Amino acid sequence: MGDQGSDGKILDIKMADLKKTAPRFQTHSLVASTFKYRFRSPLGGLAADLTADFLSPDQSHHTTMQVGQKIHLALPDGTHWRDAAWLSFGLSVHAPDLMQKHPEGLVVNITSLTYPVAHFRSEVAALAMDGWLKNELGVPDRGLQVTFDKEADRYDFTWGDLTNPFGDDL
Repeated sequence: MGDQGSDGKILDIKMADLKKTAPRFQTHSLVASTFKYRFRSPLGGLAADLTADFLSPDQSHHTTMQVGQKIHLALPDGTHWRDAAWLSFGLSVHAPDLMQKHPEGLVVNITSLTYPVAHFRSEVAALAMDGWLKNELGVPDRGLQVTFDKEADRYDFTWGDLTNPFGDDL
């Protein structure tokens, strides 16, 4: 079965023919993938599942937020502002690396961010983004991590070389 072309002829398009002509350079992921962030602690731990894919800016039909020169983030409707801020930060840390690999730009499209409320702090969104980017796009480790301070009974987040993730460098 085929589609009718503009000249009225029936076009017989076969998947095998499309695969032969498909470009070898992939500018987007074919399916979304999920990164499961987990950190165990005496308090139980922290957890988040981030599902996302990526595509070039000209392929995106989503409203995006710019987090780097040509690096954008698309979020699902209803994303909490704190989760959006930390997801953006997690992506922005890797923006220079992503620009080297994708000079035409890149949109990271978040499909979902899920977590058990008892084991989540918004900062975990940045760690989940960091893990997803390392797994899917091969960016280097930039030192984003969490530790548990037993004496203070709290989580301590480290942001690589940054001491204040949302501070302006003036």
